[in-house]
Amino acid sequence: QVQLVESGGGSVQAGGSLRLSCKYSGYKYCEYDMSWYLQAPGKEREFVTGIDSAGRISYADSVKSRFTISRDNAENTVYLQMNSLQPEDTAMYYCKRRSQPGSLYPVCRNAYWGQGTQVTVSS
Repeated sequence: QVQLVESGGGSVQAGGSLRLSCKYSGYKYCEYDMSWYLQAPGKEREFVTGIDSAGRISYADSVKSRFTISRDNAENTVYLQMNSLQPEDTAMYYCKRRSQPGSLYPVCRNAYWGQGTQVTVSS
């Protein structure tokens, strides 16, 4: 199995910063291509940013200049540094381990999600 545990959410005022962490664990032969998603109340979950096992990074346009994803492979942790937060960033933030459909190992073929961490930005 693969497990993801997010932390670092909280309440901040507009213009503030937060750093989210996602610690992952599980089968060592899986690749850990990781993403962050957000889900605002009443809305669908949406992609924020991702980093693959080779360190390639992508961002949603809405966060490109404000958020930074990084990873520490020795600590099995992915980070999301969020700066210049705005009230519209208020959401539950989820960490995801992307599926690996071509893996030889069945446990690695599925996508996995963390439980989420709440970010609230007040104006």
